[in-house]
Amino acid sequence: MQNIKPRIVLSKCVNYEACRYNGLMVNSPIVEKLKEYVEFITVCPEVEIGLPIPRESIRLMKDGDEVRLVKSMSGEDFTEKMVSFSRKFVGDLTDIDGFILKSRSPSCGMKDVKLYSGIGKIPAISTKSVGLFAQEVINSYGHLGIEDEGRLTNLQLREHFLTKIYTLAEFRHLPRTMKDLVDFHASNKYLFMAYNQAKLKEAGKIVANHEKLTVAQVFAQYQAKLYQIFQKGANITTNINVLMHIFGYFSKELNSDEKAHFLEQLDLFRQKKIPLIVVVTVLNSWLMRFKQPYLAKQRYFNPFPKELMSISDSGK
Repeated sequence: MQNIKPRIVLSKCVNYEACRYNGLMVNSPIVEKLKEYVEFITVCPEVEIGLPIPRESIRLMKDGDEVRLVKSMSGEDFTEKMVSFSRKFVGDLTDIDGFILKSRSPSCGMKDVKLYSGIGKIPAISTKSVGLFAQEVINSYGHLGIEDEGRLTNLQLREHFLTKIYTLAEFRHLPRTMKDLVDFHASNKYLFMAYNQAKLKEAGKIVANHEKLTVAQVFAQYQAKLYQIFQKGANITTNINVLMHIFGYFSKELNSDEKAHFLEQLDLFRQKKIPLIVVVTVLNSWLMRFKQPYLAKQRYFNPFPKELMSISDSGK
């Protein structure tokens, strides 16, 4: 995974160009840090459909059973233009691992986008919506990593996103041989166990290939299962299960103080007083000390570049 860079579609107004309606750019330290470690494909759907910089703001307006994209004051309608552009742009994408979209934008917002009952200076209604470009992304690529720059300030959401995009990118670059798939599955055993133990077992059956399918068929089935594994983030309970499994490799070599220290750290993690990385670091130190070759290959210890661990958490 050393040289693999996930390909991520990014809203251009985030750290790349001052193209927001007010002529400004959004600054995200997380996206800035990621520039070195991912390949960004930037897009501003609003500029792409011909809107100038700066411009009158646009909004989502509820019109009967439909949601329209209109200028906030004049009411000029851009719904068809935006849907047409979005479908073509999304349809033309290849080899993509994820998306980082501008939060709450009427074009790019993936959730919590304000919805209005009309134009002019009126308050938004209580119902929230999804940006029109974001909706096309979700329709076509909902199985990939999709986040907005605001949610990525949350440590847990960020780690899930990074883990997902790097694992998917690694699989995408994998040579299409059964040996490479077997190795990939074996090295991700504990990572997948932390996400979904049942789906891990199902993926193992696909790799075993008792039905004697072609390599292409096996890879297609495995890819679908991979998306299912990452459908939801890992939680504290599943991570503790994995941590205890790994701890079992070392327990006979450790003295009582070391065991007690690990179990204390595990309990603090259970209580959400320390992040997962603290407990994993303890196991990592024993991995280097006791030279466990099988564990050394486990992606659970480094599912994405360790340099990205330094991004500070918002505390949200």
